[in-house]
Amino acid sequence: MKPGRPLIWSVISQTTLLLLVAQWELGCSGMTLNSVPLPRAPRLSHRAQGAGALAHRQKRSWVWNQFFVLEEFTGDEPLYVGKLHSDVDKGEGKVKYVLMGEGASSIFTIDEDTGDIHAIKRLDREEQAYYTLRAQAVDYGTSRPVEPESEFVIKVQDINDNEPKFLDGPYNTRVPEMSPVGTSVVQVVATDADDPTYGNSARVIYSILEGQPYFSVDPKTGVIRTALPNMDREARDQYLLVIQAKDMVGQMGGLSGTTSVTVTLSDVNDNPPRFSRKSYQFSVPESLPVASVVAKIKALDSDVGPNAEMEYRIIDGDGLGMFRVSTDKDTQEGVITLLKNLDFETKTTYSLRIEASNRHPDSRFLSQGMFSDTAMVRLIVENVDEAPVFSSSLSKMVVSEAAKVGTIVGTVSANDPDSTNSPIRYSIDRNTDLERFFNIEATTGIISTAKPLDREVNAVHNITILAIESLDPAQVGKGVALITVMDINDNAPVFAIEYETFLCESSSPAQVIETISAVDQDEPPSGHRFFFSLAAEAAGNLNFTLRDNKDNTASILTKRAGFQRRQQSMYRLPVLIVDSGTPALSSTNTLSIRVCECDGDGSPQSCGTEAFMLSAGLSTGALIAILACILTLLVLVLLIVMMRRRKKEPLILDEDRDVRENIVRYDDEGGGEEDTEAFDMVALRNLNVVRDSKSRRDVTPEVTTLYAPRPPPYKAAPADNNGIFREFIWDRLKEADVDPTAPPYDSLQTYAFEGSGSVAESLSTLESLSTDSDQNYDYLSDWGPRFRKLADLYGHTDGSNIFSS
Repeated sequence: MKPGRPLIWSVISQTTLLLLVAQWELGCSGMTLNSVPLPRAPRLSHRAQGAGALAHRQKRSWVWNQFFVLEEFTGDEPLYVGKLHSDVDKGEGKVKYVLMGEGASSIFTIDEDTGDIHAIKRLDREEQAYYTLRAQAVDYGTSRPVEPESEFVIKVQDINDNEPKFLDGPYNTRVPEMSPVGTSVVQVVATDADDPTYGNSARVIYSILEGQPYFSVDPKTGVIRTALPNMDREARDQYLLVIQAKDMVGQMGGLSGTTSVTVTLSDVNDNPPRFSRKSYQFSVPESLPVASVVAKIKALDSDVGPNAEMEYRIIDGDGLGMFRVSTDKDTQEGVITLLKNLDFETKTTYSLRIEASNRHPDSRFLSQGMFSDTAMVRLIVENVDEAPVFSSSLSKMVVSEAAKVGTIVGTVSANDPDSTNSPIRYSIDRNTDLERFFNIEATTGIISTAKPLDREVNAVHNITILAIESLDPAQVGKGVALITVMDINDNAPVFAIEYETFLCESSSPAQVIETISAVDQDEPPSGHRFFFSLAAEAAGNLNFTLRDNKDNTASILTKRAGFQRRQQSMYRLPVLIVDSGTPALSSTNTLSIRVCECDGDGSPQSCGTEAFMLSAGLSTGALIAILACILTLLVLVLLIVMMRRRKKEPLILDEDRDVRENIVRYDDEGGGEEDTEAFDMVALRNLNVVRDSKSRRDVTPEVTTLYAPRPPPYKAAPADNNGIFREFIWDRLKEADVDPTAPPYDSLQTYAFEGSGSVAESLSTLESLSTDSDQNYDYLSDWGPRFRKLADLYGHTDGSNIFSS
């Protein structure tokens, strides 16, 4: 024992040593020990007491160190952690202990008098592993520190209260089928929240609960491996494993956690393709078009994906040139297609030997045998009633455009490919020969012309020939006849363009003023050759001459100089053009030559009549302006004259009269015979009259009101014929047409005419004034109230009183 050191420190130090030894022994056996204070260099301090004494600081002596407290304590009393004591404390009750820092008062408390520290709450090391606190001894009366503040740590001691957990579980993984034993599948990892540095609480051991004997797991690393060879995906493709992780090194009492691992066997190409049958048979109609699908076969493969991709090929048989086989990428079927047309009459059956093999074989399994299989395919051709077939699908023919109607152009031939060998009838598809230029003989197939041909209109005729079986008209074959029309010389040459030739007044003799060429619609085999000359009527021409350039062109030259447009502004030169055909054809074309005034470069400036106007000092624009002014003046004069005439002729003589009162509404039935307010009925009631006198045209007639009686301008005449009535109507119509002042009501007089020859005669009251009628109308009173008015009008014997009211 070191002299001068307080006894209390020595005792605590020896006790601490003994507790350390006990802790090591208990730790080796897997047990835990409550918090034990570990030694720390003691600090001693003494203060001088008394007045006038010199403060002399000596060593402080705290009796404390790092403390341990057990987590998850569940006792009823507060858990004792440790004790703090200062050598200043003499047991006289003058020193008070104060605890500060994290968890002070809320988790940890201290006895102010004794310095005992207790935990009042259950602690969890996984939430907080240690607490840092500060302690101080103060004077009980003055609360002044008697020792400086010091810091210490309370560490939470771990217990095994957390089971291992697989944070990444559950697991899904794949491993190739047929993998050798020991192939790594996946590694599982479990974590334990307990303290890995203390005891075995966090030391985990792995084991497999489900999944044996197919898989195993390494106890320390958690690596899962295959345990059996030749695991076949086609037999079983998925396994479910349960892996356990247990702490305390797997000892009894340890905590454990589990996870699931789903292992899927991925496919490898370990199965060859196999046909379900060794032979197949299909029927094929002989009319099947080329490139059509004949049949489909499929070899089965237990593998999937790329390992099941197939290749098919024909390795033998008599149909190598007639058929081909390919692979459908979606269904992995072998598709047999037709390469050539079938003919039942030629061959009825075909045999094919087809091989199916894997596209991606695996070399590891080739020792098991060839990854291919073969099958025989027999194709039976079915007979079909076929359409006639032309000996040549395209027949080329030529005919001269000079051929007469009925000329034979050529012959087509078709036959029935069937065994019945039906007779054939020929016809032309008129949709390809709309103008019916050709005919075909129905039984022989001879094609002849039906109209004159013109190569310049249509040089090639492409017509479709129909071959129809006589026994079965539904069977129709089609062929094409390409008829070329050969050219003859039937078109005369003409000028290539419409020439506009100008001749300068200053032209000299033998000057070329135009170069002409010709065209011909014909197409001779050796090409065109044209000959140019002046026509016979121009042979003695003294003004111009023609020179044939021997290259299908000709030059027009002047014979003299001194052309004057005032003397003659236009010359017309007839040119004869002859072709080289057989027989040769010719035409006379007229070349118009205008005499012009030219500038120094020979460019025409003014020609013909226009030149005279320009020489007078008036341009074309000026002439147009003058004509426009003259027309404008004429229009103005006409307008003024018309306005003056209209002012002299008043439209209405009486300004007080309103002609609108004469307009009759036609949307009602009127008021009958007594309704005379709309217009004058007198003229309508006296039709059989003649004109007494003609009104004067030099005096404006006086318009009187319709409601006042006016003297009748007509005198009664016997109605002996219809001519008087028509004459009356025409007179009134002419009067209304020529009289601009006539009121519009005059046209209403025409409503009285009912025509002639009526069987029922007229029921009008226009003849009521006549005394010649002997018809009795008394029976109208028996017809009811609707005819009462007529009975009152016609039932009286005295017809002269009808209008008396």
